[in-house]
Amino acid sequence: MRIIAGKHRGTILSAFQGQEIRPTPDRVKESVFQILSGYLQGARVLDLFAGSGALGLECLSRGASEAVFNDESIESVALLKKNLVRCNETGKVYGLDYAACLQTVKGPFDLILCDPPYRLDISADVLSRIEERGLLQEDGLVVYESEREIAVPAGWETAERRTYGRVNIFFLKRRNV
Repeated sequence: MRIIAGKHRGTILSAFQGQEIRPTPDRVKESVFQILSGYLQGARVLDLFAGSGALGLECLSRGASEAVFNDESIESVALLKKNLVRCNETGKVYGLDYAACLQTVKGPFDLILCDPPYRLDISADVLSRIEERGLLQEDGLVVYESEREIAVPAGWETAERRTYGRVNIFFLKRRNV
């Protein structure tokens, strides 16, 4: 696992061992970040299910001004902190479940990355909590990764969807009312 582009291009990140963790493949990450290129410069980013921090670190490498990371796994938080040091970056790191994190963080964010474990069907809850707390800038974007269709609550729209094998990436915006 590595940073693909930007000031940390080529930096090898520490990764998890075993089959339970599924990092976003480089080809998917590259495609997603091509779409996100207009959102990154100076952006404030929340990586809600950060794992190793690869997606949030990619944002920082490509020009985001700040990244806030969260993962409820103690092992993930330790690995994430190691990768922040490896990239000589700083960022606020939370070790909370997603609901507690969304209740705790201070918004708004320009970009919120959501790559929860595929077994969880929580898209509607995540989006509702983001909306309730005003955590997304008016023109901000939520990027949600899932292996199946997701529930998109009222007030949200899918701006774009990409499918890479069994991986679906949803680019979600708040609907203008």
